[in-house]
Amino acid sequence: MDTALLTRIAEALERLAPPPPAPPRLDGADAFVWHPEPLPSLSPVPRVSRVAIGLLQGIERQRGLLLENTLRFARGLPANNVMLWGARGMGKSSLVKAAHAAALEERAGSLALIEIQREDIRTLPALLNILRAQSRRCLVFCDDLSFEREDADYKALKSVLDGGIEGRPANVLFYATSNRRHLMPRDMIENERSTAINPSEATEEKVSLSDRFGLWIGFHNCDQPTYFAMVEGYAAALGITLPAEQVRREANEWSVTRGGRSGRVAWQFIQDLAGRQGLSGETG
Repeated sequence: MDTALLTRIAEALERLAPPPPAPPRLDGADAFVWHPEPLPSLSPVPRVSRVAIGLLQGIERQRGLLLENTLRFARGLPANNVMLWGARGMGKSSLVKAAHAAALEERAGSLALIEIQREDIRTLPALLNILRAQSRRCLVFCDDLSFEREDADYKALKSVLDGGIEGRPANVLFYATSNRRHLMPRDMIENERSTAINPSEATEEKVSLSDRFGLWIGFHNCDQPTYFAMVEGYAAALGITLPAEQVRREANEWSVTRGGRSGRVAWQFIQDLAGRQGLSGETG
């Protein structure tokens, strides 16, 4: 078979099997969503849904801890992976997005926020391999993270937090929110203890997952004064000018119908009130 024929065959095979796509890049946006399938991709988010960090009331200590950690990382200094845990609707995910925005205000373009869905945690090592080659610093964020019985995905997260033989990429931090302090349901941990040959070691593997986060930040249920402060802060930001006593009275009624007080309940009330007042509901 002559050389020319072999060349034509090789060229035909190359056309049938195109080169693999280029790895995802972090250009053109400050926030992305990770999609591991069908081909790994990072979809840019042109506008992140968030509120200004100054509007997050009742969590001043938590805000200070997370903001300091995030700003250090954006400045190129050492920082910790963070677990934000506790009461529902108290601003855990809002605080992550607000801290990211604050870091960008100080150092434009310094930090990319990458959201990974809970069901994609098993692909976290693949995402980190992509980010390892990037020069930009990244916050990988998983909202409402927890694991159920017979769920082995926690092992992928554990290996990432430990760093493995390669070590965690220096340009990546992992932030997660959860309603559970230890990410595992109590019955799962107790079952491991009762069925294991060495109960203490089996339980330690489950509980120690949370220990691999260098910074734990707890969120707790808010009292009525804090709830009113949240409502009044949102009302001022949206330009609602109703008398304070009327806003408080209606906000209290709203919280009773929702069965509790939280930052989420306060925001939902203000959105309803803004709509009734013919306002946009945007904080700017």
